[in-house]
Amino acid sequence: MAGNSSESGTKTTKIRVAAVQMRAGEQREPNVEQAVAGIRSAAAQGAQLVCLQELFATPYFCQVEDASIFDLAEPVDGPTNRAIAAAAREARVTVLSSFFERRAPGVYHNTALLFGPGGEELGMYRKMHIPDDPQYYEKFYFTPGDLGFVSVAAGNTRVGPLVCWDQWYPEAARLTALAGAELLFYPTAIGWLPEDKPKYGPDQLSAWQTMQRSHAIANGVFVVVANRVGIERSGDRQIEFWGHSFIADPYGRVIAEAGEDPCVLVADCDLGLIETARRGWPFLRDRRIDAYGGIERRFGAPSR
Repeated sequence: MAGNSSESGTKTTKIRVAAVQMRAGEQREPNVEQAVAGIRSAAAQGAQLVCLQELFATPYFCQVEDASIFDLAEPVDGPTNRAIAAAAREARVTVLSSFFERRAPGVYHNTALLFGPGGEELGMYRKMHIPDDPQYYEKFYFTPGDLGFVSVAAGNTRVGPLVCWDQWYPEAARLTALAGAELLFYPTAIGWLPEDKPKYGPDQLSAWQTMQRSHAIANGVFVVVANRVGIERSGDRQIEFWGHSFIADPYGRVIAEAGEDPCVLVADCDLGLIETARRGWPFLRDRRIDAYGGIERRFGAPSR
């Protein structure tokens, strides 16, 4: 098997990463306090990079369409990010924050912001793929991102922030990896609708994890996923967020996985494994970049 090639000659650079898996309540302040506690716990366990879950400061409000919910949005320098920047600075770690961004009146984004160990802003990503599914009415709230797919320097490595629905798109993972990302971070809010879980629950969870593991394999990168847990209700609707935050290596092996309770998931990532994997499985080398023009079409073959 090509992927089992020798590791001789590759550089070993280990970095400890963490995913904070939370149960969100109704009030912003306790949720932010939970996230800050998670950052401190991750740092106490030696983590250098921390990924928070999607929109951790609030319940997942996209179950309904309600214009009053826009009042939850904050500017980039709003109270949620100020608290996370302070926590990153206090713990001396790099943290990916996820928040509901108020960019301008009527223009809102689902945004990820990377803070360095001094609390400084390292880079920003705005969610590119916006779903519109039952109880995931995100198109009502979020303008699609306009920053493209980015890779952000974080110490001796590069982080590629992506958000939830982005995790189903191989194009997003590939372009982020091509920008230089060594770790793909996915703040996430995904779970079961009550009518779906009995029949489809295990298959949905498996498909979700398999898709992201495939990004790790196809791009030779680490994948870090932070999902939320617990049942959240909006009126007569509810979602059971399934947790199972996980960290996968460039071979798609799950090296750490959470269950369905709040936790801080920690794992060591040997960045030298990226080169080892890419030498054995040279997918980036063998890409036919001269033949991929059709990817820009919505569907169908070109007219002749």
